[in-house]
Amino acid sequence: MKKVITYGTYDLLHWGHINLLRRAKELGDYLIVGLSTDEFNAQKHKEAYHSYEHRKLILEAIRYVDLVIPEKSWDQKIEDIKKYDVDIFVMGDDWKGRFDFLNDYCEVIYLPRTVGISTTKIKNDLFQAKNG
Repeated sequence: MKKVITYGTYDLLHWGHINLLRRAKELGDYLIVGLSTDEFNAQKHKEAYHSYEHRKLILEAIRYVDLVIPEKSWDQKIEDIKKYDVDIFVMGDDWKGRFDFLNDYCEVIYLPRTVGISTTKIKNDLFQAKNG
């Protein structure tokens, strides 16, 4: 069984997220998603609209996702890869090169982002619509 892992906040879930999860799952048999906790997001100065528990509930309902684990720090990735016997680490290509050090533990793949959609774009579009 080939295991794949990816990480993210997955707030304001959109079709770009679904594309990433689908493509990540296509690389193996079992997809693990490390979901940033509310506390970790605060450390990153990132605010999610939905709580960790609600984001986890949403991710668990997606057919491509087999397991959701909490992402509590930047440093846990090596331990997660070892603990879950991960074969492939996947991130969007906006992170290209940032996780190459994980090649010592598994294959690292950066997938192209879905053009035309992002959580930031959604937030900006909503702000523009509200403030015209």
